[in-house]
Amino acid sequence: MDPILISLSPNTEKDDVLLALKLLFKPWLWKKNNRAEKLEESFRKRLPINQAIAFNSGRTALLAILESLNLEKGSEVLLQAFTCNAVVNPVRWTGFKPVFVDINEKTLNIDPVDLERKISPASRVILVQHTFGLAADMEKVSDICQKYNLILIEDCAHSLGATDQGKRLGTLGKAAFFSFGRDKVISSVYGGLAATDDDELGKKLKEFQSRLPQPSHFWIYQQLLHPVLTNLLVIPLYGLAGMGKWLLLCLQRIGLLSKAVRRAEKRGEKPAGLDQKMPDALIQLAENQFQKLDRFIAHQKEIARLYDENLANPELILPPARSGRIYLRYPLLLKNGKTDKMLDEARRKGIFLDDGWRKTVITPPDTDQARMGYRAGECPVAERTAQRILNLPTHINVSEKKARRIVDFLNNYHGD
Repeated sequence: MDPILISLSPNTEKDDVLLALKLLFKPWLWKKNNRAEKLEESFRKRLPINQAIAFNSGRTALLAILESLNLEKGSEVLLQAFTCNAVVNPVRWTGFKPVFVDINEKTLNIDPVDLERKISPASRVILVQHTFGLAADMEKVSDICQKYNLILIEDCAHSLGATDQGKRLGTLGKAAFFSFGRDKVISSVYGGLAATDDDELGKKLKEFQSRLPQPSHFWIYQQLLHPVLTNLLVIPLYGLAGMGKWLLLCLQRIGLLSKAVRRAEKRGEKPAGLDQKMPDALIQLAENQFQKLDRFIAHQKEIARLYDENLANPELILPPARSGRIYLRYPLLLKNGKTDKMLDEARRKGIFLDDGWRKTVITPPDTDQARMGYRAGECPVAERTAQRILNLPTHINVSEKKARRIVDFLNNYHGD
């Protein structure tokens, strides 16, 4: 029986693998640096927005935005606690102070009440995350920004293609950033983009981009190998006594494949060579995926509808349905107890649902929470949610048959 996975470049299809394979043998095309403008134009038209600037990752895009704001060191950036270290670290690396805000348990997004409570004279920015493709309460957040004269930045790493009251996410603040990481809505293994309607900010972002170096040929080689090796070797072996997982770890250890988050980042340190241009080779992967975005989103919604209509275990709390949302993940909450036992049993049935968005309020779970600036007990709802959350896959490689396997497992799970 085929393994079901929630991560490992889940959106990669045969044409993506073939494209990466072809590019592996054309290194003279990897860094010509004449494709970024085409991808940026596609995004400007899609959102629509005046300025779109490509970078090698979402965190580099965020770092560029924060540095381009020219705020004083020590300025406070308010952001929700249930997030990734790839969001927290750029705030810290820029010399700003992250202030963690609790979340709404139903939406997994920032709680406007706790947000307003934590604003201080040093607050300058609200960084709002649209978790797993569901828009935050933008009306209330925007009102708070206006009331306290704060800058609004949207974290759209989970929400490419989503809308809120008919408006595209990524167009509702001063700036936004997107990620094309391996498990995002579209994937080029590494990649990201900053967007803004502010022409002066856009000019500064372009200047930031122009100063960045091109990545090494070896780094590009690692990224191109990722869709090839994961789809041809790692995933097929994943259900065979864990062989796929061990193969992945081995390939990462010997340096053939890169990690999504480096060890230094989990300690709050900025690795050398993190900030770079997005090379043409990865831009081609992103362009190929971008052409399939509407189909990807339609599939997400169809799988989410299947979950909505068929999940019947009373111990599970289903996510809210809302017009305009997308489903990077389909998040569930377990009413009683933690999810470890459920995930272990699912794994034995060839269903691999642990995507790392659990256990701690700043993910992945082996992130040093204290070095991120988080104090235990600061955001109790986020802490409780992190212990109880279970994410289901919705990506293009999860067929209706596989989704029903997941539903059957969850409906028959009792935790005894």
